[in-house]
Order: sequence, then structure tokens, then C-alpha cells
Amino acid sequence: LGMFSELKFPVPWGHVAAKAWGTPEGHPVLCLHGWLDNANTFDKLIPLLPRDCYYVAMDFSGHGLSSHRPAGSPYHFLDYVSDVRRVAADIVQCSAFPFLSYCFISPQFSFLYPEMVDKLILLENLGFLLASEDTEAWLKSKRMVIDRLLSLEAKQQTPKARSPEAALQRLLEANRHLTAEGGAILLQRGATETPAG
Repeated sequence: LGMFSELKFPVPWGHVAAKAWGTPEGHPVLCLHGWLDNANTFDKLIPLLPRDCYYVAMDFSGHGLSSHRPAGSPYHFLDYVSDVRRVAADIVQCSAFPFLSYCFISPQFSFLYPEMVDKLILLENLGFLLASEDTEAWLKSKRMVIDRLLSLEAKQQTPKARSPEAALQRLLEANRHLTAEGGAILLQRGATETPAG
């Protein structure tokens, strides 16, 4: 397990990088580094672990060899949970997998997606606590945000070209409170004219 391979997972702003030890046929273990670290955190540990697993240590966005988010974009903890969800969807062929983690992103992920987590191995952690009255609402809202984001990214397609009249009609259908005059004013700045429409 001393040898590793480099992986790249595409994201809208570039890629999330990862190091992988073992073969993809092994049981996947997702490894998460700590605050302001990178995947090299696991260089000395992984060779000491069982050899029948496929260890994937990802670099969070803006860390290690992963792409930075666009300039001016904040790095919120929930964004890191979204990064993990993207990578997990690509590497996990089974229904659930273990985490080997130095950070509190893995407990958040485990809370939001318990069906995807087999074991949670925390090497160091501050924990993740919510007041019991907030738990259900937090879980529902945060999971919905991540799932919608990933769904939109998966459906990303070239914008459709429409005639100015059809674009106005579409805008008015989606925004019933707008008048035709108000919609036309918004389209002057909110649409781009191309040769196709």
C-alpha cells in the first residue's frame, strides 16, 4: 500500500483531487484530512492499514491539488460536505462505506447521509452537536440544498435559444407577478442575443 495513484473528480469549478491506495475492487474507505491539511496527511498511516481496502484520501476544494473555488467564493463547511458527496458518488459501488477522518465534515456527512456511511472512524474531532429541537429541520434543509445542487449540476446543459417573444413568454410564465412591460425590461439585461435567438 505504499504506492498510490492520483485521482481527479470533475466539479463545476475544476476538479477535486485525491490519492488512492489499493485497487478499486477493494472495499472503499473515504479518508478526509483535517483543517488546512491535504491528502498527504495519510501518507504514513495508510501503509499500516489492512490491504484489502481501497483508500481514497481527497483534497477538499482549495486544498492540496484540488481546484480553488472561484475568487470571492466563501468556503463554508456545508460546501465541503457537498465535495464529499460528489466524490462518494463516484467511488462507492456498494451501499455504504467507512470514513477515516480528521475533520468534523464526516460527522456532518454521516448525519445528512446515514445510508451511505458504514463506519465512522474519527482520528481527531471536535464533534458535531445540534440542539434536539433543531435536528430534524437542519437535516431536512441541508440535505435538500446539497441534493438540489448536485441535481442541477448533473442536468447542466447549454441554454436554449429563444426568440425575444418566446423568452418573454417563458419569463412571464415563471414569474406570474410580472407584467409584460416589467418582463421586457428585465430581459434587456437578463438575456443575451445570439444568432440562434
